[in-house]
Amino acid sequence: MELVIVTGLSGAGKSKAVDALEDMGFYCVDNMPPPLISKFAALCVQPNSGISRVAVVTDMRSREMFGGLAAELELLTESDIPYKLLFLDTSDDILRHRYKETRRKHPLLTDESGSVNDAIQKERRLLEPARAAADYTIDTTTLLPNELKERIGDIFLDKIATGMLISCVSFGFKYGIHTEADLMFDVRCLPNPFYIAELKSKTGEDREVRDYVFGSAAGKELEKRITDLVEFLIPQYQNEGKSQLTIAYGCTGGKHRSVAFAQELFDNLSRKHKRIAIRHRDITKH
Repeated sequence: MELVIVTGLSGAGKSKAVDALEDMGFYCVDNMPPPLISKFAALCVQPNSGISRVAVVTDMRSREMFGGLAAELELLTESDIPYKLLFLDTSDDILRHRYKETRRKHPLLTDESGSVNDAIQKERRLLEPARAAADYTIDTTTLLPNELKERIGDIFLDKIATGMLISCVSFGFKYGIHTEADLMFDVRCLPNPFYIAELKSKTGEDREVRDYVFGSAAGKELEKRITDLVEFLIPQYQNEGKSQLTIAYGCTGGKHRSVAFAQELFDNLSRKHKRIAIRHRDITKH
């Protein structure tokens, strides 16, 4: 049985994530208090249960019971029930906007607890152990619902036990750093194709831009050194049992240099690794 435990900040998109998992064939249960997770999982692993893929959502709606999540995860491990923990995060600004837009009440907001912002900060503190323990973390700050579904698919469409997922990502520093990155490389030190008239409207996915970026000695050497480092680190992360490795490249606007580097790494690693994905976060932005 495959068990996915979904948690994260209230308003970060857990319901959308569960919808995506349900579309992939998972049996999904929302708002499950942590003390019930191992009991429910034990029922699902029975030979006659008819359930092979399960996703449960547990979060601060469980109130004081959520504090028992760590102990419950230990109990699953002791019971030899494998699981993956998916954590959904997003920025405070987005959370405030979503609560204002939907007029929903934050689960930690009471008449005595102050503002929505206070409730968000309290929830972040309480969720920090779960975020640190997560196998997969998705920041939904810039994701549309269909993009979140694609990210969920990248992780869970294949069997969970098929190995570490490697994600190659490009982004633009002008739109904020990529908060999910395990490894982040700044390639703004290289000449910018944006200032070349015939390349300005193209992207790093185009051969002309990639030829320009890697045509210089500095570009070629930087790509080689980063690739050598990444190829050295991948087995180290795998040996530590890491489920997801996100490698992010940033340039000014996220359209030329970072895209070229992410695409080049993706092409190189695809020859050796089966579970690999690529995403250009800011390629369509102006």
